[in-house]
Amino acid sequence: MSDLVKLTVDGIEVEVPPGASIMQACEAAGAEIPRFCYHERLSVAGNCRMCLVEVERSPKPVASCAMPVAPDMVVRTQSDLVKTAREGVMELMLINHPLDCPICDQGGECDLQDQAMGYGHDASRFSDTKRAVENKNMGPLVNTVMTRCIHCTRCVRFSTEVAGVPEIGAIGRGEDMEITTYLEASLDSELSGNVIDLCPVGALTSKPYAFTARPWELRKTETIDVMDAVGSNIRVDVRGREVMRILPRNHDGVNEEWLSDKSRFVWDGLNRQRLDRPYLRRDGKLVAASWDEALQAVSEQLAQGDVAALAGDLACVEGMYALKALMLQLGSPHLDCRPAHSVLGGNRANYIFNSSIAGIEEADALLLVGTNPRHEAAVLNARIRKQWRETQMPIATIGVPADLTYPVTHLGAGPDTLTALAKGKIEFLNVLKKASRPMIIVGEQALSREDGQAIFNLLIELAQDVEAVQDGWAGFNVLHLAASRVGGLDIGFVPEDGGMARHDIMNAAQKGTLKTLISLGDETISGASKACVIYIGSHGDAGAAAADIVLPAAAYTEKQALYVNTEGRVQMTECAALPPGDAREDWKIIRAISGRMAEALPFDSLQDLRQKLFEEVPHLSQIDVVSTAGLPDKGPAGSVTDVPFGVAIDDFFLSNAIARASVTMASCSQERLRRATSAQGTGTNG
Repeated sequence: MSDLVKLTVDGIEVEVPPGASIMQACEAAGAEIPRFCYHERLSVAGNCRMCLVEVERSPKPVASCAMPVAPDMVVRTQSDLVKTAREGVMELMLINHPLDCPICDQGGECDLQDQAMGYGHDASRFSDTKRAVENKNMGPLVNTVMTRCIHCTRCVRFSTEVAGVPEIGAIGRGEDMEITTYLEASLDSELSGNVIDLCPVGALTSKPYAFTARPWELRKTETIDVMDAVGSNIRVDVRGREVMRILPRNHDGVNEEWLSDKSRFVWDGLNRQRLDRPYLRRDGKLVAASWDEALQAVSEQLAQGDVAALAGDLACVEGMYALKALMLQLGSPHLDCRPAHSVLGGNRANYIFNSSIAGIEEADALLLVGTNPRHEAAVLNARIRKQWRETQMPIATIGVPADLTYPVTHLGAGPDTLTALAKGKIEFLNVLKKASRPMIIVGEQALSREDGQAIFNLLIELAQDVEAVQDGWAGFNVLHLAASRVGGLDIGFVPEDGGMARHDIMNAAQKGTLKTLISLGDETISGASKACVIYIGSHGDAGAAAADIVLPAAAYTEKQALYVNTEGRVQMTECAALPPGDAREDWKIIRAISGRMAEALPFDSLQDLRQKLFEEVPHLSQIDVVSTAGLPDKGPAGSVTDVPFGVAIDDFFLSNAIARASVTMASCSQERLRRATSAQGTGTNG
């Protein structure tokens, strides 16, 4: 027996779940309903009235977004009554809207333009003076022209409900109503740029992108973000060879339709401080060289033996696979893609986000250990907040106290608290045990310590005790910081038998007991290194400054490459723009290096490389698939220390070489520092 509600829309009979709105029923019937205030991921406001429809036996048109369906309801979306009502609403909407479409950044992708053309009238009966509203300061990312605002309140609902930072609101009433920020301060959120996409008019636009391009001038490429380990789906818009902006793409399993500010606004860093030619260090200075000279210098250095390799946070799977193949050819077991002292590796369930990102919405209790997801994975943090808003699930944290945008119980600062929790000395253990689907999220930083293995073992025991890992539910999750990490672990870019891990490699390089260090975009190498450093990367940051040989590589928007996100989902970037100057893709550089050695690597094309890669690691061929990894297992026994967990990311906006090259990210960092300083000075928590 069906419990669906049956109704008729424009003569078409449809069935929808109870509680569905008339708008949803109309969409199921294929009828297009215009709207400004309604958004499927936000609460219903019902204040724009653009979605009016006619319902039989109703005395007047009804707002379809806010009216639930009823059995045998008859709805008309194209009647003369509806047409007249929509024209009237649009006419009222445009009373105060300025006629500045030719200079508005929203031009060409404006909902108001489109709907005025499709549903509006060809003339206005109003001749009164239009009102003007003073622009508001929303920080270095969001530009405001508030005279254009139609009071849809999407930005207000997003900041309150999704971002968890209720800093946008409305003041005044009627024609005097204005949307503003609290005390007209800048938005303190890692997701603030999403209000630009939500705004249906040109009231909120991108400040860095303002007046630089029109949407019809841009070439659009769908690709993947690498600013964190979430792997958000994005669209890169390019004019000529220059990236002009980055926008989110919808992917319900990863980022829904949201994007962090770093991922969205880092695009100007792609055009600055780029390495566009090889460099060799001569007389203490890096000087430009040809590819032939650079490759010859690299081959001569590698011929001396005693080589190690490190992969940075933005390295792609193909680049790491080629570098690993080169290291094996050179007979060196010294390679690592992990942070210093990291214990991650082995069983795939040990190092991925096993429940999947979407699986957060099934959890009913959550323990965060040594992580601040608001800074480490802002979009994933919004998913946690979403689940908390819907279920009020209890959340506790062990580590540095922080505002995560949802209520948390701070249990303690370090492993000693974790030990007490596992022994039942803290009440939250009972909360986890009573939950049907408890979840544990451990930060990568918590497992990158000298006692990391003991902490990991303790977490596995806790997960087993509270049944966080059971049939049909894998609630033990590792939240990574870098886009390269899971892909590197999948292909085994870790020390071979007898090989040195990162901290030993770094020590050997500083002491001079290591002759050569190949850095694939790694920025942690110190200028005090006594080893010859060969740097393969896209930006002139700390890694290039410490190098003796610099080989310019393509950035993530300039190559087709595989990345594996924190949940083990394989995704592929696409080439949106060409690399600058003489820069080349990572794997091509490494293949060229091997060509100067005794034996070249056995692949001449990206297809050849991937064929060998997929033969060795079959699951990497399954694009956009999250596979079950099994059960995590413990490693060698050890003891924990009482050293508290630290902060994994010092500055959200300056966490990698591309971000540090961005003027916009620098402005955001300065604004957040100014805001924090001001809050301390006034005695508030800002």
